[in-house]
Amino acid sequence: MIAFLKGVLAAKTATTAYIEVNGIGYAVGMSQAGLSKLPEAGAAVEVHTFLQVRDDGLALFGFLTLEEKALFERLIGVGGVGPKVALAALSAFSPAGLVAAVQAQDVAAVQRIPGVGKKTASRIILELKGSFDEGLAGLFDEAAPVVASAANLAGTREALLSMGFTSEEADVALKGAPEGAAESVLLQYALKRLGTN
Repeated sequence: MIAFLKGVLAAKTATTAYIEVNGIGYAVGMSQAGLSKLPEAGAAVEVHTFLQVRDDGLALFGFLTLEEKALFERLIGVGGVGPKVALAALSAFSPAGLVAAVQAQDVAAVQRIPGVGKKTASRIILELKGSFDEGLAGLFDEAAPVVASAANLAGTREALLSMGFTSEEADVALKGAPEGAAESVLLQYALKRLGTN
C-alpha cells in the first residue's frame, strides 16, 4: 500500500496531480479543492494516498489531510458511491461540512454533490450517520457494534421508503435480515436483495 508520496509537483490538471518521486511520475487523482491548494509546478509536495486495485488496473488518489483520506474511504464504502463521486464530495464540502450535513441528515445538502441524487444522498446519510456521532473524530474510530432492535429495522424501513421503495418492497427486502445488525448493515442487506447494490 502506498500511504503517502513526498516529491515534486511536476504538473496538475483539473482532476489529477503529477508527482515526481525519485524520477518516477505518479498520476494522483484529487478533489478540485485539494488541487487548488497545491503549489506551483516544481515545488515540493506531500500527499496522503489511497491505492485502489481493480481488475482493469490501479488508481491512486491523493489528499492533503488524513481527515479527507478517511472520509474518502468511508464514502467509497457506501453502495453506489465510487471514487469519482467521493472526490466530488470532497470538492463540494470540507470534511467538517460533509460530516455536519450527514449528522443533520440534510438530504438536500448532500444532493449538492455532483452526480448524487436523492436515493444516493439518503444512502450516504443512513450508512454514515452512526460513524459521525463524534464529528470528525468518528472518522478514525473503529465502528462500534450496534445491537439491532425493532428500532433499527424500523429506521431501515423508513430509509427504504424515503429512497422511493414501496412498503411491500421494503418488507420483502428486510425479510430474514441478520440479527444483531446495525441500520447501515440492514440497509446494505436490503439493497442487495432489491438488486440495487
